[in-house]
Amino acid sequence: MIFKRKLYNDMLQWKHESGGQTALLIKGARRVGKSTLARTFAESEYKSYIAIDFTSCRQEVRDLFEDISNLDYLFMRLQMIFGVELYDRNSVIIFDEVQNCPKARQAIKYLVEDGRYDYMETGSLISIRQNVKGILIPSEEHDLSLYPMDYEEFNWALGNKVAIPLLHKFFDSCKGLGDAGNRNEMKQFRLYMLIGGMPQAVKAYLETNNMEKVDMMKRSIIKLYEQDFIKIDPSGNTSKMFMAIPSQLANNYARYQVYSATEGVRLDRLREQIYDMQDSMVVNIAYHANDPNVGMALHRSSDRFKMYLCDTGLFITLAFWDKKFTENIIYEKLLSDKLSADLGYVYENVVAQMLKANGHELYYYTWPSETSNHLYEVDFLLSTGTKIEPIEVKSSGYKTHKSLDLFCDKFSSRVNKRYLIYTKDLRKEESITYLPAYMTLFL
Repeated sequence: MIFKRKLYNDMLQWKHESGGQTALLIKGARRVGKSTLARTFAESEYKSYIAIDFTSCRQEVRDLFEDISNLDYLFMRLQMIFGVELYDRNSVIIFDEVQNCPKARQAIKYLVEDGRYDYMETGSLISIRQNVKGILIPSEEHDLSLYPMDYEEFNWALGNKVAIPLLHKFFDSCKGLGDAGNRNEMKQFRLYMLIGGMPQAVKAYLETNNMEKVDMMKRSIIKLYEQDFIKIDPSGNTSKMFMAIPSQLANNYARYQVYSATEGVRLDRLREQIYDMQDSMVVNIAYHANDPNVGMALHRSSDRFKMYLCDTGLFITLAFWDKKFTENIIYEKLLSDKLSADLGYVYENVVAQMLKANGHELYYYTWPSETSNHLYEVDFLLSTGTKIEPIEVKSSGYKTHKSLDLFCDKFSSRVNKRYLIYTKDLRKEESITYLPAYMTLFL
């Protein structure tokens, strides 16, 4: 079961514009579909290809990259071992999970210079960076990021190719679908939130139509991530921070509380581990914008951040990790649109996921009330041109949006559009655009 992915078009652009002068590195979290996409592309766009999976290939294949002084011999051996004929400028060699063979990655420089074939690499960025000691990092790489399937790709997988283009027209005209239309679309979107965009989870749903089977698949992916984090940090603190993401958001903290998640370890001792988590692309991190203006990266706080899971389907399973599937009330509540206010952080995670997939870096802003101990917060900030666009996310109670109003008053000269993302129909009231959650896709 091969799913259509948007990154395919970016890969086509690389192929046509590079002309073999760079290798393509596809990076992303594990199980996000990198290998399948690379092989699908190779099969469709080249006369032949060789895919070397460095997690399972024979040692004799690894040994070939110890000495690449004779490329004619290298290519002859690869063709013999894999039983594939390579054609000048019409074949591609895939280095799958390239982090497991650093010498193969180092060879990219010389393989690209040779110019006979194209090259694609796949891997998790964190693993790639951890396996580069003693090798020369090739500059001849063009990297692309693959994220979990977005809402449009999810619709494609379910056989619906018309919904998102039509929704985009409603968004552009700022016209709502009507209550019935919005209810139907929110029902479909809630299904996406439950299943998520990991290809194996989507496949399990399409094959079984059984949410328990989907949940089992998501649990296996989460266990894999947990094991990966333990490998890179045997102390277990990275794994603890990962597993604590739902509870941190549920408690509505103004920042991720590293101390409580790790049972007493301070932030300054775990900075490298947090960067590793971000590099893994398993989590999305939103940093506090100390000065909410264009160029927020210049004024972000490395000590104040929130952490989200890369996929909301995984997030929902992780949120009820200690419960059996039959006790996981969030499935029933989400599907029936009875999600209580204290589970609103699920919508916050999906908005973070969609913004990140659209190429936005994640920032938020908090400030204290002048008259009480209350802390106001804007969930996300986008930078567009010379202005910023604040976003408040609501799963209920959308008629009150004091934080958004006060923020826009406080920074009125900097603000362009302002959004309240919620579960109701699209509408615009005064200066606020009320956006149904599924239309976050268009921001």
